Amino acid sequence: MKAPESYKLLGIDIGTTSLKAAVFDGTGKRLAVRSVDYTLDTDAETGFIEFDANAYIVMCRRVIAELEAECGKIDALSVDTQGETLILTDAAGKPLCPAVVWLDNRAVAEAEAIKEKFGNKLVYEVTGQPEITAGWPASKLLWFKNNKPEIFAATEKIFMLEDWVLYNLCGEFVTEPTIQSSTIYMDVTKNVWWQEMLDFIGIKETQLPRIAPSASVVGKCGDIAVVSGALDQIAGTIGCGVTDETLISEMTGTIMAICVMTDKMPPYNPDSIIPCHLHAIDGKYCLILWSSTAGMALKWFRNNFAENYSFRELDELAAKVPAGCEGLTMLPYFCGSTMPKYNPSATASFTGVTLSHTRAHFARAIMEAVAYTLKQNLSYVGAEKVNEIRITGGGAASPLWAQIKADVTGRTLQGLAEGETACLGCAIFAAVGVGLYDSIPAAAKAVVKTKGTYAPAGDDYTEAYARYERTDATLNV
Repeated sequence: MKAPESYKLLGIDIGTTSLKAAVFDGTGKRLAVRSVDYTLDTDAETGFIEFDANAYIVMCRRVIAELEAECGKIDALSVDTQGETLILTDAAGKPLCPAVVWLDNRAVAEAEAIKEKFGNKLVYEVTGQPEITAGWPASKLLWFKNNKPEIFAATEKIFMLEDWVLYNLCGEFVTEPTIQSSTIYMDVTKNVWWQEMLDFIGIKETQLPRIAPSASVVGKCGDIAVVSGALDQIAGTIGCGVTDETLISEMTGTIMAICVMTDKMPPYNPDSIIPCHLHAIDGKYCLILWSSTAGMALKWFRNNFAENYSFRELDELAAKVPAGCEGLTMLPYFCGSTMPKYNPSATASFTGVTLSHTRAHFARAIMEAVAYTLKQNLSYVGAEKVNEIRITGGGAASPLWAQIKADVTGRTLQGLAEGETACLGCAIFAAVGVGLYDSIPAAAKAVVKTKGTYAPAGDDYTEAYARYERTDATLNV
């Protein structure tokens, strides 16, 4: 076997409006990176949100060619993508219509029909999804059956976006469990297709890809081994080195996203909207939590009330304010609250404002509010085993914000040396697929490098957090 540093492993991360691709060696050193932005096709009249299915493939082939030209022969590649984007083709793999992007909500009536037939509880207990929405592929397929019967009748192959890329790169009609977890036609407790849902929609197993584990070789793209990947959020958490229940990943960007690993699906809770996906690590599940506004709240404040300050300068100002902001409390619900309490009507607020409060207090109050949301979510999912939080996103660049989160949660926060964690997660899958490492945890341990440690430093947020919870209980109703 070659030395790890002689391997070239390509990870491709396909998000909603951008594609990123990076080549790493077998030790996790990044050798090159590419980024491609694209614009979705939206129709104001219908509300449809679509994209040319073949354009995804053109972008992938382009970055593969560019990175091979720059780095030399690539040994293996793997792909992660957004979930729920649906592509329908004929028997030859020719698209019958544009890709229906996950944001598309055309199938509201069909989601209601599924809910009436199965109910939220049964759907959760089989698929791990607590809601039945227009975005789920099951709802979209039913929409095609009801509204585009000619396309539905001609459909021979049904793809998620990751499957579509694998198929076009290596010719294999194959998928992996994490990307199918939110279709609501896969039984995540048995890792098989849910026949009752297929029958209700009117599709057959033969129209769906074969299921292979994440991190397994599924074919070849020229001389490159093509390895199954994962849902983008799960690839990202693997790229953070989160491979057991003592760690979680937390991303503070525009939103806050938290991925919690668990060895069993939590029981159904009618008040919860937390989805439970199959994990890329066999036998494990992943709870995905999010808050609609995190970094967005601080950006709003800077753009409107501190436009002459950089984020670093706001950090310096906020660092001079004591923990708890001297009584100032903020609720960060600019786009409603999501988890642990779902209330789309909730709004943001500052309370306890006095003449002594300054711009610095307001900036710090926003940081503290996001930290309190993190603490609430950890308490809600019962993450008692978690002793370290791996942090990514723009918020990870703020030492003050990271320290506030460490003190509020009582956990150590750890930054990452590699910012493209989803691409690195895919490179880890590729490394396991070609046998460089025996398992995903072993590969992650070998290649993920940390940078910057924030341990609880003693600031006491007990009273401030209690005040936050009282305010939340009063105003978030």
